[in-house]
Amino acid sequence: MLAGLMLGSRNNTNLPISHELRDLLNSISTTRKIYKGAYLFHEGLEANEIYIVKSGLVQVSKLTADGKELILRICNHDDIVGELSLFSDNAVYLLSGKVLISGEVLVVNKEQLEEVLVSNGNLTFEYMKWTSTQLRKFQSKIRDLLLNGKKGALYSTLIRLANSYGLEGDTGTLINVTLTNQELANFCAASRESVNRMLVELRRLNVISIEKSGKIFIKDLEYLKDEIGCENCPLEICNIN
Repeated sequence: MLAGLMLGSRNNTNLPISHELRDLLNSISTTRKIYKGAYLFHEGLEANEIYIVKSGLVQVSKLTADGKELILRICNHDDIVGELSLFSDNAVYLLSGKVLISGEVLVVNKEQLEEVLVSNGNLTFEYMKWTSTQLRKFQSKIRDLLLNGKKGALYSTLIRLANSYGLEGDTGTLINVTLTNQELANFCAASRESVNRMLVELRRLNVISIEKSGKIFIKDLEYLKDEIGCENCPLEICNIN
């Protein structure tokens, strides 16, 4: 299920930040409890805070023009959320952050963080490099949806899942996490019915099979990559997290 993502990842595809930057963020933050179903922030609202997840899970998503939800990240321990608003005048949150599993976050005041970073060029460079990677991930997922439609979004989601949770075998890659078709649809801004149809077609083409456990086994990863014009981005960009 969706809440199991990140808790069972077998591949470390996230770009880490240094202990120095992590210590800085910890030193200027306060702790806040978060509860399942609540929102840390909503897309379009004024961005005054940045969050570091200490426990629990936070889903980062965006609403499409037709009102469908597009899940972009599932964040857990030590992930930074809301980071794209930094060093922006009249900043608003570009995405929404919903709590999937209750826990705690560290809350960092945006203006305070900006003041500290301005006085430390090395940490500023590192932070901007890290946020640039997150922005590239965001842009690549939006690109897959806009250029290739719902089918391309599903194919790229399967590739990202394989990169984050794939177990390689002689005949293909097992995505070692179970997701419902509705949960897959939320990664693609698609309906459950359209995802059902596309998965049936991939099975007919012998590109995938579905295990009794519900896990997806990808038999022909190159087919999925060819269909979307995959650019073979590095793993820190092409992952589901």
